[in-house]
Amino acid sequence: MKRVIAIADRAALVSLKLLAALNALFFLSFLVVLLLAGRAHAEAPTCAGIDLLESLAKSDPAAFKKVETEAAAVPNGKGLLWKLEKPGEKPSFLFGTMHVTDARVTTLPAAAQKAYDGADTVVIETTDALDKATIMAAMAAEPGLMMFTDNTTLSSLLSPEDVAVLNKGLDARGIPPLTVAKMKPWILSAMVALPACEVARQAAGAPVLDVKLASDAKASGKDVEGLETAVDQLRAMASLPLAYHMKGLVETLKLGDRVNDVNETMIVLYRRGDVGMFWPLFRAVLPDAANDQAGYAAFELTMITSRNKVMVEHAAPILAKGNAFMAVGALHLPGPDGLVEDFRKAGYTVTAVN
Repeated sequence: MKRVIAIADRAALVSLKLLAALNALFFLSFLVVLLLAGRAHAEAPTCAGIDLLESLAKSDPAAFKKVETEAAAVPNGKGLLWKLEKPGEKPSFLFGTMHVTDARVTTLPAAAQKAYDGADTVVIETTDALDKATIMAAMAAEPGLMMFTDNTTLSSLLSPEDVAVLNKGLDARGIPPLTVAKMKPWILSAMVALPACEVARQAAGAPVLDVKLASDAKASGKDVEGLETAVDQLRAMASLPLAYHMKGLVETLKLGDRVNDVNETMIVLYRRGDVGMFWPLFRAVLPDAANDQAGYAAFELTMITSRNKVMVEHAAPILAKGNAFMAVGALHLPGPDGLVEDFRKAGYTVTAVN
């Protein structure tokens, strides 16, 4: 319990998982924009937050050292840019993104910018969300992925105590509870798991990194390809247990302004290229309850590992043309079942680019 308290309370831990979901499911960024359009303020709230990992290093050095040791053991856990080479094909690049608008993220490292500028094709997770009509069509095709289509409401799935937490948290964020009563929890989680400054920037039209890469590519005449559909991504999220989503939503609402700290920690790790640090950090601070462990394992399998296999398969014909720049959420890169290893298994020589 000491190390849990040292880094954050349990609400912060669940929020770490939800922010991981946002960075594992690109389409959710666009739903935030769509659902919050018109709520932008003339002056966006100032971003604030502390690096929780740095705090952990000071308050509990042993716990910090354990996270550091585990991160060092993660295969391909250091670096955002990787070169993909295969005999008979022009080299391509794999780059890890973070689905936010923060300038520290949307400004590419020099090596990544060079690879991007020289590419003929830019590949992102899904191109569906680049067009509002496509978003609306995807939502209309399977409304059950976004809304309860029966008599169920969010409140009907919660205890009276958690209903009070839900309503108070939504009110604090300027979201009338009645307007989202029929919304599936993973959609609402996407709206509340981001800091107010990030939500305001997105609602005002600032692009997350992936959108910026795709939009700039189109403007410069490059081809733009996608690896999944919006419906594929929503189905993946919807396949996780509803109780898992409801717990995450309530605990994130309890977090309040401390979501700023969680977001800042994610950005700091991302900027350092410490993508292998994410999962050890999550595991180190998760509660020990068996159901939480099961939910975590299901999340990692569904949202990361399984989708990685599909991405590699769908990327093959694009990479065969050569000179592509593939940008996907950084959480997809590291680990024995990450994209770096999966591409190696597919016959590519994959090397980190400093």
